[in-house]
Formats: sequence, C-alpha cells, structure tokens
Amino acid sequence: MQRIGRFALIIFEIGLLTVLIVTTRCTNYQDVFVAGNVYFVDADCYARMTRARMVRARPGLIIRHHAFENFSQGTTPHTTAPLDYLIVALSFSLNPFTTHGLDLAGAFVSPLLALLGGWFLWWWSRRMKFRYRGVMLILYAISPILVHGTELGRPDHQSLLILLVAIAICAGWSSQTLQPTNVASAWRLTSAAAWSLAIWVSAYEPLVLFLIVTATALVLNRRAVFARDRRAGWILLAAIIAIAFAVEGRVPLFAVLQPNGHLKNWASTIGELAHVSPINPVWLNWCGYLLVITPIFIWMSVRTRKDDAQGLHAPPVVCVLLIVTYFLTIWQARWGYFFVLIFALALPALLAPIKSGAAVWIAVVLSMFPILRDWDERLWPNEAQLAGRVERRIESAQIRDLALSLRSPEVHPFLAPWWLSPSIAYWSGQPGVAGSSHESLNGIEESARFFLSENLEQAHDILDKHRVAWVFAYDSQRLEQNSAAVLNEAVPPRALCRLLYETPSQAPPFLIFSAQNPTCKLYRVAVER
Repeated sequence: MQRIGRFALIIFEIGLLTVLIVTTRCTNYQDVFVAGNVYFVDADCYARMTRARMVRARPGLIIRHHAFENFSQGTTPHTTAPLDYLIVALSFSLNPFTTHGLDLAGAFVSPLLALLGGWFLWWWSRRMKFRYRGVMLILYAISPILVHGTELGRPDHQSLLILLVAIAICAGWSSQTLQPTNVASAWRLTSAAAWSLAIWVSAYEPLVLFLIVTATALVLNRRAVFARDRRAGWILLAAIIAIAFAVEGRVPLFAVLQPNGHLKNWASTIGELAHVSPINPVWLNWCGYLLVITPIFIWMSVRTRKDDAQGLHAPPVVCVLLIVTYFLTIWQARWGYFFVLIFALALPALLAPIKSGAAVWIAVVLSMFPILRDWDERLWPNEAQLAGRVERRIESAQIRDLALSLRSPEVHPFLAPWWLSPSIAYWSGQPGVAGSSHESLNGIEESARFFLSENLEQAHDILDKHRVAWVFAYDSQRLEQNSAAVLNEAVPPRALCRLLYETPSQAPPFLIFSAQNPTCKLYRVAVER
C-alpha cells in the first residue's frame, strides 16, 4: 500500500509540474498562432528560424555567414549550430502531422526544453533529498523571467542555455556531495559535458559562469580542481569545445571588442541590454519577497558547518554564482535568466536550516504575491494592454502579407526598420539591409540614415550602395524616434520616413509606390543597375 501511495505521489508531482510549466509557457498562444500562421515573439527568433530553414534545406550545413542581413556585406554571426539542428530535428518529427513542421518546431522548442529542465530538476532534487525542493520547482515553473526565456514562439538560444546551465550546476553540486566515488565521477562528467555544450551554444554567459565556478573552486581547494579523479572531466570538456571549434570553424567575437560609435546608442534601445536598478520592483516580480531576505540565508549557509553527505546546505560556489549574477543582472537584464535560475536552485538548501516546514511554506506562499500579481496582469490585461496585443497581432499579419509579395527566385534586397527586417527576410526569402544583431550595426545605421534623411541624393546613394529593390515605410513617429536614438541625432523637420508613410504621393521619383495596408507601405526602387 505504501508503494502505491509513493507511486501516486510521484505521478501527481510530475503531472502538476508539467501542467504548470506548459501552461505558463503557452499563455501567449493567441499572439503566436494567428489565422493559421505562426508568429515568433521577437526579431532574433526570425533570424534563428531563417538559419533553421537553411539547415533543413541542406542537412549538414554549418552556417558561418548571414547573407540575409546587413546586405550586401552580410555578417559573421555569434549564433552556433546546436539549436539550429535541434529545431530541424523536431521539425522532422512533426512532418507526419503537419505541413508547417518547421514553424511549429520553432514555436514549441523552447517550452519543450523548459519541460525537460523541470523534469530533470524534479528528479535531481528528489535524489538530493531536499526537504523544500517544491519551492525550487514552483519558482522554476512560474517565474516570469524564466517563462519569458522559454516561452512559446521564442526559438532563442537562451532556452537551451537555461537547461544546460541548470544541469551543469546541479551535476557539479552532486559530484561534491554524493557517494560512492563512481557516482561522483559520473556527475563530474555530466557537469563537464553540460558546461562545454553550453559554451558551444554561446561563448558568453556560460563561459563567464564556468570561469566563476572554476575560480571559486581554485580559491577553495586548488589541489582538488586538478586531482586525478577530475582529469576525465577536463578531457571531456576540452574535447567537446575542440569539436565545437572544428565544427563552427571560427572564433566567437564579442561586441564589446568591436569599436563602433553607435553600438552604445543602439544597445540602449534593446530591452535585454538595459540596466536593472536594485530598487526596480521587477526583482520581486521575478523572485518574490524571499529575495529580500536571501542575504540572511546566505550568511546562515556560510556559517553552517554541517555539510553532510546529502549536501543539504548550499555549496559556496552556488552562493558566489548567485551574488555575481545579481550584479551582472544590474548591468544587463539578459543575466536575469541565470540569476533567477540559480536563485531557484539554491532556495531548498538556503531554507534547509529552518526546521519548521509550516513556517517555510507560509512564508513561501506569501512571498509569491508579486509573482502572482504579475501573472494576474498577464492573464487579465487592462483594455490598453489588450488593445496593444491585438494591434501587434494585426501588424504582424499585415507585414507578412506584404513580405510574401516579395518572394522570387531572384535576389531583390529590401530596406526596412531594423526590428522588422528579420521577419520580412524570413517570410519573403529576400535579404535585408538591416538586422537585429550587433553584427548588423552597419546596416542598422544605414537604414536609420535613410529614414531620417532630408537629402534625397544621399538617400538614393544608400539604396544604390546596397542594391535595394524594395523599401518598407512604417509608423513614422516610432521610426523617427528609434533612428534618432541609434544615430544620436535630432529628428529633422522633413524626414524621409514621414514623407513615405504619411504622403506617398510626394515620394521621390526613384521610389515607386507599390502596395500598402494600415501597417506599412511598400515602394519599389526604380534605379539603374
């Protein structure tokens, strides 16, 4: 009877966790599935899906150059192959059920990765015998920032990184606390494989986190880091990274090393590159009120000397990761995914010294109020928020309609606002002058100069330089503001973007009005080639 009860409890826990993860990640389904088509949540997702489409058409292809953005120069992207092939593999498995396998794979890949991460954390925390493991699982399932990184319609590398970093940290934790030695060795190999794969996916956040982990381990016990039983892990890590270099055939370049006067201006328009003030209420929306007293928990964990075999207390490396990622998130919001992930992983151990389970769960439930309030606003938006969502859906559908008209076996480049260029490139199959990555900054600048230009000759030269065949005119007020921010210039009285959007009849002679809808207008470039 006891066995049946335990089995029923396991089924209940896994079922509840699965429902929470899938439900929270798919609340935006009305924005992703519109009129039988799939729409992704941001510009970078369309760039990723363009890569996936190229790989699907030519299996075995490793994409080292993007010709579809920053035309005609193109870009050498920091994006790598693993997620491309993961999306394509998922699309092949969907082929028997739909004719839109690739789009559906892109839509569902991140929620599926989140689900795998949730199942792994359930199994790992059960094996570690954490008393308060449910706190970790609930926060992982419902934290808005983790949901954002793994939501429906967001085929971005962050979702894969969240999974790999979680496995790497948990495996490293287990390798320090579990016996016997062969089990610890298996965990060390798992940690090494997860870190190296994460660094392959992106040699930025995972690399920084891995260096923090290694540096902390060196400070605590230098000999243990390079002990004989750790050699297999180091060899595996080096082997996978070597394979990554061989496959990708390039060294990743960092934006901070690329001098460009407008990089900082453009970055200020990107939400994930923004600073997050320590007094910003978004911290509570991500983590709940428990975050406020976390420093006390860390202090208690540091003072505790009872690091028993079951590892019920947070290792110093996890505490260091939590503190460092907090300050990194203050610098760039994109680090918030990893801060909240590590916060969730650390919570069961940080709460372990508290003996009263009732007190802990009452505190946890009360601490969730900011997170629940955030979900209340998402699920039941006010009229203005709802109207904004509906407007974005309509805009996406209308831009898609115009983009589809550009399809052709011949190359006919287009110029459009940079944040719309990846989606237009994906739908039309044509390359764009701009893009949504820092590697496309030259094209972003050129498009901004074109739209703000009052000098028609200068505008014509930009089109001729990039061999542009089509121009998309979009909401002139937003386009003026963004272009002025990128160039750090004032908006001129008669910017070309305003003329093209508001008075098509006054367009310059080299731009021939071709089509329009309530969202944008399309012009064909009449120039000598």
